[in-house]
Amino acid sequence: MPRAPALLALLALLAGCGSAPRDELPPAAEPASSPPLTATPDGRLVPVGFKPEGAVADPRTGLVAVGLRSPDELALVNGTTGKVERRVPLDAAPRHLGIAGAGGPVLVPAEDADALLQVALPGGAVTRTRTGREPHDAAAAGERVFVADEFAHRLTVLEDGKPVTTIKTALQPGGVTPLDNGRQVAVVSVRERVVETFDVASGERTGRAPAGVGPTHAVSNGGNYLFVTDTTGGALLVYHLRPELELIRRYPLPGSPYGIAIDIRRQRMYISQTALNQLTELIVGGRPSLVRRYATAQQPNTVAVDESSGRVFVTGKVDGVLQLLDPGRERTR
Repeated sequence: MPRAPALLALLALLAGCGSAPRDELPPAAEPASSPPLTATPDGRLVPVGFKPEGAVADPRTGLVAVGLRSPDELALVNGTTGKVERRVPLDAAPRHLGIAGAGGPVLVPAEDADALLQVALPGGAVTRTRTGREPHDAAAAGERVFVADEFAHRLTVLEDGKPVTTIKTALQPGGVTPLDNGRQVAVVSVRERVVETFDVASGERTGRAPAGVGPTHAVSNGGNYLFVTDTTGGALLVYHLRPELELIRRYPLPGSPYGIAIDIRRQRMYISQTALNQLTELIVGGRPSLVRRYATAQQPNTVAVDESSGRVFVTGKVDGVLQLLDPGRERTR
């Protein structure tokens, strides 16, 4: 497949970076600090608590789980009304959340506690499991849960809530997501700037590819496509799995693309751009295309989507709010 000059330049840059010793690699990417708002946010804003970051929507209960700080807790928000139904105390605040499946539990990587907390829905009961150093993200694939232990450079693998094995990864695993209909899991290693795929059953690595100049998070369409936000590089990276894991497209997204969520039912993807206080909606596929853009609350680090309703939720970290958006009903930008 022919590649555009920009993609060839990107691959050349990564080849040089990957040959450097680990201790000489640049730091992992972080979201840009958002400027003050210049546009009225679309949709509706509801207060949820201090510095919300990390969100996931459950299509069965209709609840949206949001991570909060000071105190460290999980707000369970009614996705229809925006009302906080319950607050669940946590061992430490998360930056990202996952969900084991429709109906929960919510997967809460508690970084400062070196633990994965599983929070039942809707009641909020908490189960704790020790992990490696600073678990950053977690995802369920098949009958297993995979926890990205960022500073242990590994995945902790759980079955029935108990650790069963670990998998060595590239440097600083950050985003993790299931793909290939649950048969594989993908991991973005944010310091080494690569994405790797692993077989869920055996733990064997099935692929490895470059991941831009500053990747952070990933989602898949459940099948053959994987999408990674290159936060530093200002792009969405598109991969296919077959015949092998390969970077096939770079979709420009200026403004520090960071949070990412996918609505597989409607084939839509939502990506926050923190330097612009903006959310971009794309059509999912090997050639993503723009649907529309939305003005967000300030510092939109996290986005989630409820596939039962199609409603999208964005955290506004500066003002302590959750933004509720109904795509198709908001004004087009």
